[in-house]
Amino acid sequence: MTLGGLLKHLAYVEDDWFSRWLHGRDRQPPWDTVDWKADPDWDWHSASEDSPEQLHALWQDVVARSRSLVAEVLADGDLERRARRTWPDGRAPSLRWILVHMIEEYARHNGHAGLLRESVDGLTGE
Repeated sequence: MTLGGLLKHLAYVEDDWFSRWLHGRDRQPPWDTVDWKADPDWDWHSASEDSPEQLHALWQDVVARSRSLVAEVLADGDLERRARRTWPDGRAPSLRWILVHMIEEYARHNGHAGLLRESVDGLTGE
């Protein structure tokens, strides 16, 4: 696990939930060229090929797109609006569920980043 891998993974998860799940859109670059069945952790390990600036720009672009996609839904509905994609049982998550899931995702990975930092400098948080 690396900070770059964390950032690229968070960019992927943002795009997956807000673009693919919520709006039912196809994967956007760079995710659209990946064979996810052959390499389900591509987002994590491919980050070593990207500069910190590239990773930060990718994440910023995806977050901006996610904000716009959420605003579209809220302008047309509310937090209970269902995603266009469904789980195998046919149910679809609500925008509220997706937002809470993303808060959990960021919280979990911020904790991972804290552990990585602690392993480098030895300092612990409060």
